[in-house]
Amino acid sequence: MGRLSVDLCGVTLDNPILTASGTFGYGYEFADIYDINVLGSLAFKTTTRDPRFGNPTPRIAETASGMLNAIGLQNPGVDKVIAEELPKLRKVFHKPIMANVSGFSIEEYVEVCKKLDKEEQIGWFEVNISCPNVKGGGMHFGNDPELAELVTREIKKVTTKPVIIKLSPNVTDITAIAKAVERGGADGISLINTLVGMRIDIKKRQPILKNKTGGLSGPAIFPVAVRMVYQVYEAVSIPIIGLGGVSSASDVVEMMLAGASAVEIGAANFADPYVCKNIIEELPKLLDQLGVNNIKEIIGGAH
Repeated sequence: MGRLSVDLCGVTLDNPILTASGTFGYGYEFADIYDINVLGSLAFKTTTRDPRFGNPTPRIAETASGMLNAIGLQNPGVDKVIAEELPKLRKVFHKPIMANVSGFSIEEYVEVCKKLDKEEQIGWFEVNISCPNVKGGGMHFGNDPELAELVTREIKKVTTKPVIIKLSPNVTDITAIAKAVERGGADGISLINTLVGMRIDIKKRQPILKNKTGGLSGPAIFPVAVRMVYQVYEAVSIPIIGLGGVSSASDVVEMMLAGASAVEIGAANFADPYVCKNIIEELPKLLDQLGVNNIKEIIGGAH
């Protein structure tokens, strides 16, 4: 157990750094760049029951301090992920991985989780009830405490792995949703997903994204993410994964001080594919500067 190791829902990570779903493909795509086994773990692309082409283009727009995306959960469907994507990842990554799943009904969530639960390499589920750019799915559950509790409860009935619910920041009271999924049996909480945003082309006088709105990620949302992690830490007693605009070792420490047991890196992977590796290498030096012997000591330290 090294000074960077943390516990996430009963599973030990070598360090608290994970990649956020949708920003690291299925993992093996980065294996030619560096040894991805330096990561604590990774969350692969959101998986749904059926294949999804995603939203029409254009579905990416830049912002001053981040980006908007309206990808729309593009993925080949759970059966193909199990048959093709996971075996490729298994060859290059030898730690438990996080399965990010979504659906358009409780039955779909349950079916996808039940199938993936049989896969040995999966260590946790990250259940996405917070996607802001898919009509009729995801965020519908994440905005309603009763539905959030219900989908959590039903997934827990068919899974043997820890279930971490990914929450939407696009709500009035994040703690109400957090408490609801804890009541439903969630083993952990992941937050935040993207904020709803829009850009308009001033020459065409119309939204840049075909979907009109998209999810804002990147450094612009980091202070919002820290605030929500801080609030949820005080509202629940289950572990938290913090994410949203994290792009440096100091961001990781700040997120953990707010209450996160682990931290996901998302949009920063697009700007610098080595960002996770660099952060992991920088963390011990930063801990030395802060006089911290073990990174677990700082979890919730700002409270």
